[in-house]
Amino acid sequence: MTAPVRWQPALLDSAKDGGWALVHSQLRFLADGNGVLFPREWLKRQELPWIAEHGIGHFEGEPVFLLEAEAGAELPGCAWQGLRQLMMQSDAETFRMLGYASQIGTWAQQNRFCGSCGAPMKRLPHERAMHCEACGLHIYPRLAPSMIVLVTRGDELLLARSPRFASGVYSTLAGFVEPGESVEACVRREVREEVAVEIHAPRYIASQSWPFPHSLMLGFHAEYASGEIVPQPGEIEDARWFHPDRLPPLPAPHSIARYLIDLYLARRSGDAEPVLPG
Repeated sequence: MTAPVRWQPALLDSAKDGGWALVHSQLRFLADGNGVLFPREWLKRQELPWIAEHGIGHFEGEPVFLLEAEAGAELPGCAWQGLRQLMMQSDAETFRMLGYASQIGTWAQQNRFCGSCGAPMKRLPHERAMHCEACGLHIYPRLAPSMIVLVTRGDELLLARSPRFASGVYSTLAGFVEPGESVEACVRREVREEVAVEIHAPRYIASQSWPFPHSLMLGFHAEYASGEIVPQPGEIEDARWFHPDRLPPLPAPHSIARYLIDLYLARRSGDAEPVLPG
C-alpha cells in the first residue's frame, strides 16, 4: 500500500491568512523545540527582518509559507540549523519540503534584479516566476544537473575523498554537467578528470533532488575499464579501491551517494535493497 503524500508543492496566495511558516536564510532554517514549522500569523508578529514571503505548498493538508529573513536574524528560543544537518534529522517528506523551500528562497533572493537590464524583478502572482517589466525577461526556478557515479572493479569499490568532506569520509565521484554535454558523457569525463581511469558504459540507477543550492543529482553505476588511479590535484585528496569488508567511513544514509553504495552491496550479497529517501 502506498504511503500518503505528506508534502505537496503548490503556488499559494501570500495575501491569505493562516497556515504554517518556515524561516529561511542562506541554506539554513530557524527551529525551536517543536521543529521548523511555526504558526504563520504568530511568526509575522515577531520583530524579524523579513525580505520576502512565498506560498510554497501543503504539509499534511495545511498551507505552508516561506519567510525569507536577512542574515543574522534572531528569535528568542530558536536557533538556525543548516540544511545538511536537517537532512540527517528529518524524515524524507519533511526534507523534501525543506529542500523545495530552500530552492525557492535561494532562487528568489538571487534574482531580485534582472540579469539582462538590471531593473528590479517582480514575482508573478499566477506562476512561480520572476518578471522584469523593463525588458520582459522571465526567470523560472532552475536546476543544475549533476551526476554521481559508483565505479566498481569486480568486488571492489572506487571511493574518493574531497578536502570538503567530513574527516575520514570517502564517497563516490560526482560533478556538474557541462553545456552541450550528455549526462553519460559527463560521467566518463568526471571519472577521467578526478581519478584518471576509464569506465565502461555507465548505467543509470536513480536521481535525487540535491538543494545545495539547486542541483538534481543523477546517479549511475559503472564498471572499471582501464587505468591507474591518479587523484586530481585540488579536487581529490585521496582515492583508492576498497573491498566491501574493509570500507572506510561512508556518506550519510540519506544521500544518493550512500544509496548507490548500499544498493551495490545489497545486490552483491543478496540482501534486501535499500530505499532512496525522497
